[in-house]
Amino acid sequence: MGSLDTARLLPWSSPDGKPCFLVGDGTGYVSRRADDVEAAQLDSAADLMDEACRIFAARNWTPGEIHLLAVELASSLANVHRVAESRGARLPVPVDDVPDVEDDGPGAEEAPGEHVIDYEDAGPHLPAEAFG
Repeated sequence: MGSLDTARLLPWSSPDGKPCFLVGDGTGYVSRRADDVEAAQLDSAADLMDEACRIFAARNWTPGEIHLLAVELASSLANVHRVAESRGARLPVPVDDVPDVEDDGPGAEEAPGEHVIDYEDAGPHLPAEAFG
């Protein structure tokens, strides 16, 4: 799945709230455990969406129910966002997205068949502080 040069954002944080990363080929125990946790988080989000629809359809909720639902939805959204960020960061950049190198532009000194990829626009990125 992954490669040794790709750090995977794990679906949990350290005890002090910092993101956790895994470097590996995606086949070990921690990778499988992370896959299981991500699947559980996505299943939980789907169940919570169903519950929210049920509560709203009933039209007889209390402020406490709405507050609890909002807290649970916010937590679930944070989990789903983390899963999406992690998976998106591990997607390969499609060859079609590699810009053509012009003869007189940046990268003109490269050998034929080489391309400079501007990773600034290559997809989702983790903030620099995530690595500190």
